[in-house]
Amino acid sequence: MEKKVNVSSDRLVSLDVMRGLIMILLAGESCAVWESLKEMHLGKAGDTVVNQFFHHRWHGLHLWDMVQPAFMLMAGTAMYLSYQSKLKKGVSWSQNFKHIAVRALKLFLLGTGLHCIYAGKLVFELWNVLTQLSFTTLIAYLIINRSFWFQIGFTLFLLILTEVLYRAILMPGFDQPFVEFHNFGAYMDNVLMGKINPDGWVAINIIPTAAHTIWGVLVGKMLTSPFTSKQKISYLIIAGAVCLIAGFGLDIANITPIIKRISTSSFVLASAGWVLLFMAALYWFIDVQQLNKHAWIFTAVGMNAIFLYLFFETVGAQWFNGAIGIFVKGGLSLLNVSTTVVALVSAMVTLFAEWCICYWLSRNRIFIKI
Repeated sequence: MEKKVNVSSDRLVSLDVMRGLIMILLAGESCAVWESLKEMHLGKAGDTVVNQFFHHRWHGLHLWDMVQPAFMLMAGTAMYLSYQSKLKKGVSWSQNFKHIAVRALKLFLLGTGLHCIYAGKLVFELWNVLTQLSFTTLIAYLIINRSFWFQIGFTLFLLILTEVLYRAILMPGFDQPFVEFHNFGAYMDNVLMGKINPDGWVAINIIPTAAHTIWGVLVGKMLTSPFTSKQKISYLIIAGAVCLIAGFGLDIANITPIIKRISTSSFVLASAGWVLLFMAALYWFIDVQQLNKHAWIFTAVGMNAIFLYLFFETVGAQWFNGAIGIFVKGGLSLLNVSTTVVALVSAMVTLFAEWCICYWLSRNRIFIKI
């Protein structure tokens, strides 16, 4: 008999696990876990795996390139679930819009503020994921009540608009659509901020990546629908497969290359495809099969996702990581352990310490929300 899951009354544990997993991966980067593994040179196969935890330099797709799309898509799903919960409590769309707008403003200020901390001075830069999310959240919420086909059509419009902007607006020095530093996105950065990102990121990624947040809203609608769990998983798999075929098809046909740093339409589609398949797998394992015995490892982090991100980007990077390293590296150095192993152990201990902070907050039901 087909198993049904009542997600309208029960929390989607798989969503909390996904959020927590993403944050642990990001914290691992901040604590230098992936960098430490890279420095160990684990052989050809090992290095190939480790390289997946770094962004592809330009044209291509790594595991790490899927982290932000997963976060944005998941944010759209969470926003829809929260919106539906508020509707049941009598909170209207317009009343909730005030909350969404204030939250978007906070995300924008936090995102731009982080760039000031990175630079050690006041700067105006729009490349942080929180800044990007502040815009995509607003866009997704404005059409949250529209029909499925309207939302799909709107996201396709965003992707087509991106294609047109990059191909049709060719300014002097910025007339090569898919070449780093010489594309329309870089031109707009020069207009908006008077500078270009040294790693090739562009602020107008908010246009195509808004599709991820909107698709997340659609996932939320589907998961809270009367469909059976089997149907829901089937729809996620079909949607994921379609996105993968479309994204990689555009790339293989040499129409639009998959480039994360400027979020080409092919990248948006391909990355969403992998994320949707991952969501289908998590939903089946955790919410349907109830294989969630160890879900707390991730949910403890997922409950305070934004706090953890802000913590390891500020206090963590500027003090906490180094403070932990003093004791771990100092102790291991007495044992004649190689420097690469010392660096990895220190990074892992720091990551565990950050997880412990989130676990303590979770156990004491302290949830720091934006």
